[in-house]
Amino acid sequence: MSEVYADPDGILPVDKPAGMPSHVIVTTLRRKFGFAKVGHGGTLDPDATGLLLILLGKGTKISDRVMGGDKTYRGTIRFGVATTTQDRLGEVLAERPTADLTREAVEAAIAKDFLGDLFQKPPMYSAVKIAGQPLYKLAVRGEECAREERFIHIYAFDVTDFRPAVEKAEADFTVRCSKGTYVRTLAHDLGQTLGCGAHLCALRRVAAGPVDIARATPFADLLEMSRPEIERRVIPCSAYLAGNLR
Repeated sequence: MSEVYADPDGILPVDKPAGMPSHVIVTTLRRKFGFAKVGHGGTLDPDATGLLLILLGKGTKISDRVMGGDKTYRGTIRFGVATTTQDRLGEVLAERPTADLTREAVEAAIAKDFLGDLFQKPPMYSAVKIAGQPLYKLAVRGEECAREERFIHIYAFDVTDFRPAVEKAEADFTVRCSKGTYVRTLAHDLGQTLGCGAHLCALRRVAAGPVDIARATPFADLLEMSRPEIERRVIPCSAYLAGNLR
């Protein structure tokens, strides 16, 4: 006779691998472990890695609180190439040399135009809906429509390394931002400001609200665990809401 478990209530931090849509992780956990109520606290693009907060049981009832938390990302911007999707998976729209681009110029542009309160236009390749239609479905048909800018806040946007090049200079960065921020759009817009174009070529979420990536379990490891082992990694709703994660 198979064991019957009551659903845990809380947040399961998962370290998402590259190449896997967030909804696949939700569906896989639900089916493999028999969780009745499973959701997420904010998706990551398929190519991105890092912290994905899976909501279990009553944790799904605080999804707005979880999604509303600030996020921290680390990533890499490649200058000199603009793409349709604003990341490395898109088609090239334009290429320009970056021989004259310096770290000082990048940091000056960030300090001037990419910190504090900002309005950001969602990219066409996104799940944002207009008239009930996800933008990405229009984008794959080659269509573009007007998008309303959204209010965001960038708390910090730091260049951690800069690699100059005649073509395709790169910068590693860390950014801490409010919910709803498209980091690939930050990369794209920074490239436009600098006049050379840019796209996001790597992204990893390292914090979401009070949860740090150090608490996350790689998804592949979770699939090898028993359900009781997974439940021991669930953060109770009360602890999450209090920010008491020790």
